[in-house]
Amino acid sequence: MWLRFRSLVVVVVLVVVSPLLSCFGAESGLGNAPALDALLQDYAYRAFVNLRTGVVFDGAVPSNLTGIKVSGLRLRSGKRGVRSYKEFEILKGVVVQSYVERLVLVYQNLGSSFSVYYPLPGFTYLAHVLGLLAYDAKNLSATNLPELDITASKSPINIHFSNVKAVSDGSIARCVCNVVSKNTCSTTQQGHFALVSPTPEGPSPETHKKKKKDMKRVWIIVGSIVGGVLILVLLGMFFTWLRK
Repeated sequence: MWLRFRSLVVVVVLVVVSPLLSCFGAESGLGNAPALDALLQDYAYRAFVNLRTGVVFDGAVPSNLTGIKVSGLRLRSGKRGVRSYKEFEILKGVVVQSYVERLVLVYQNLGSSFSVYYPLPGFTYLAHVLGLLAYDAKNLSATNLPELDITASKSPINIHFSNVKAVSDGSIARCVCNVVSKNTCSTTQQGHFALVSPTPEGPSPETHKKKKKDMKRVWIIVGSIVGGVLILVLLGMFFTWLRK
């Protein structure tokens, strides 16, 4: 089963993905994520210096978005298979819900800013959040475009993550979709994707208090024993002095 945070979904390893259980929108604490998507759509469209299709154009982002990468790929309808688009592998069979003559696939790599836009309490990110969103390519000067709904009807879209952190002992890597292998996820929809693992639970405050209390008790016992021995030694020295 999988949970989607807006379009971010956490899935237990090797579990078959089924319909979304929950979807967080702007009102659920991710208010900056839709605004970021709109900004990156604009910067991706600005990267098109010509109207060539099937060519990846890397966009430039302002200094306040340093570390975030964005690219645009313009495709014709019916020719939407892309063997390699950054970390994404998109085979033929992608269906657009609303027909458009051409579409742009906007690639996002949120760099170190992913936790700002997609906080995930209880989990540790093992790789950067990657995004793949589709927009109408009719007007490359347009901004604030609505996303197109795309579905991989034949072969799933694979995401091959790089620079993946190792999971801690006993932890299990999880993904925003179905995990194919250690560093690869697969999906049938557009969205945002990342590898995560559960954050190890630290000792509870009650356990910490109990440990402090136990240590205090130990020191009291040790102090009492040492003090008792010292008193006995002093008494022995005193009686020895009296006998003299």
